[in-house]
Amino acid sequence: MSTLARFAHTLRYELFENTPPDTKGRRLFFRGLELSIMGYAVYFCWTWGVYIQQNISSVLLPLGLANYIDVSFMFDHNVALINAVLVGMLGLVGFFRLWRPAYLLALLAFHLQYVARYSLGEISHGSNLIGMGVLGLGLALVVFQGERQRRRFTFGFLYFFIGLGYTSAAVCKLIGTGITWPDGRHLLMWIGERKVDTLSRFGSFDATMLQDLVFYDYHFGTLILLVGLLTEAVSFLMWWGKYRYLVVMLVVGMHFGILFSMNIFFQASTILLILLGLPWHRLIDYGLNRAPATVASS
Repeated sequence: MSTLARFAHTLRYELFENTPPDTKGRRLFFRGLELSIMGYAVYFCWTWGVYIQQNISSVLLPLGLANYIDVSFMFDHNVALINAVLVGMLGLVGFFRLWRPAYLLALLAFHLQYVARYSLGEISHGSNLIGMGVLGLGLALVVFQGERQRRRFTFGFLYFFIGLGYTSAAVCKLIGTGITWPDGRHLLMWIGERKVDTLSRFGSFDATMLQDLVFYDYHFGTLILLVGLLTEAVSFLMWWGKYRYLVVMLVVGMHFGILFSMNIFFQASTILLILLGLPWHRLIDYGLNRAPATVASS
C-alpha cells in the first residue's frame, strides 16, 4: 500500500469510523447541532431578505450562481422574504425527515439568498461555515439510510472541511503577502481602519487591552498575528481524534483574539466551533445518567 493510500485510509478511519459510542447523549447532541445549523441558516436568510428588499436593486458583483443566472428577480415583489420562508419550511421538513432532498434544496435557496445579498461588492465570512453545515446535513440525509451513519458522516464532513478551510486561509495569507504577513504594523493599520469605521458608526471608540498593547508596541501585534497564523496552519490536525478538541478550541480562541484586537466577531462560526469543540455528548450522557439516581434517592 502506497503512502498516499495509507494516509487516505487513516484519514477515513479518523473522520468517519473512529467515533465515540452512539449513546443517547450523542444522538441528542447531534439533533441540537442540526437545529442550530438550520436555525442560523434561517436567521441569515431573513436578515438578508429584509436588507435585499430595502437596499438592493441591481447586481454589481456576481457571486456563485449569479455568474450563470440573473438573480435580480430576488430584488422585487418580496421574493427574498418568500425565499426565507421557503428555507425555514425546507429546514423543518428535513429536520423531521419528511423528505430526504429537503436540506439540499434549502442549501440552494440559502445560496441564492447569499449571492443576492452580497451582490453589491462585499462578502460575508460568518455564514460560510453554516452553509457547509447545511451541505453536510443534506448529503447525509440523501446518501445514507440510517441515522447513525448520517451522524458519523456529518461530523466527519464538518471536521474535514473546517480544518481544510482554516489551513487554506493560512496558506492564502502567505501566498498573498509572504512571510511578512504577521508584521505587527499590519495589525496597527487594520485597527486604525476599524477605528474609523467604529467612529463613523457609533461616534466613539474604546480601545481594548490587546489594542492598547499594539498601540504601545507593534511587536505585540506581531505576536498576536503569528499566533493566529500558526493556529490556522495547524487547523487540519482536527482531522485526527486525539487532537480534535484541542485544535478546535484553539480556533475558537483565535476568533476571540480577532474580536478583542479588531472588534470583529464571527458569531455563527464561533458558536458552531464551540459546539464541535467540546464533548457535549458526554455531558448530556452524564446528566441523563445522574437524573434517575437523583429521582431514586429522592
